[in-house]
Amino acid sequence: MSKTRMAAPELASIEVKGMTRESFLMRSTIAAGSVYGVATVGPFVREAFAQGGGGDVDILNYALTLEFLEAAFYTQGLQRVSGLDREVKQLATVIRDAEDEHVAALTATIKDLGGKPTKAPGVDFGQAFASKDAFLETAQTFEDLGVGAYNGAGGLIKSKKVLAAAGSIVQVEGRHAGAIRLVRGEQIAPSAFDKGLQMQEVLDAAKPFLKA
Repeated sequence: MSKTRMAAPELASIEVKGMTRESFLMRSTIAAGSVYGVATVGPFVREAFAQGGGGDVDILNYALTLEFLEAAFYTQGLQRVSGLDREVKQLATVIRDAEDEHVAALTATIKDLGGKPTKAPGVDFGQAFASKDAFLETAQTFEDLGVGAYNGAGGLIKSKKVLAAAGSIVQVEGRHAGAIRLVRGEQIAPSAFDKGLQMQEVLDAAKPFLKA
């Protein structure tokens, strides 16, 4: 499938390395988002965790993998993208710092639950740092992806305290997404509701983009 037919082609060039279950789910989610758009990842994540029998620790490790990705994206972007103006640098710095705090909070929560936090995956963001526009476009897609992933997995969390913690993070991710959209001159919320696809449809489209 060519990139011209993708809903979010900037995601197709992002590579997540590693063989953990969380890394596999993250590759699948990114691939699905690149083909159908980030609004579809919620149903995919829900079904994936339901089939795998994932508990709260599994879900939190998946969220931790996403936060690692976002933190790495903004850290590398601030170092590598040329031509960022003051406003964008300030925004990217604020978001990076928030993602770092999310990593620390999720890591601590997983340990408190007696689990083992997943390690930061290897990543390759492709052409996302080629220009300011490419950076902001990918940032918007990443933030939308994060909101969709949290919303998709939220219904599977058993602990009310963990659900409340995840809810506090997804609210911030939503603000990040809105701020990035404003900087890009986009609508903050282009739709009042998100549409989803069946899991098999997403998997069939995502399979060519999964990397071992």
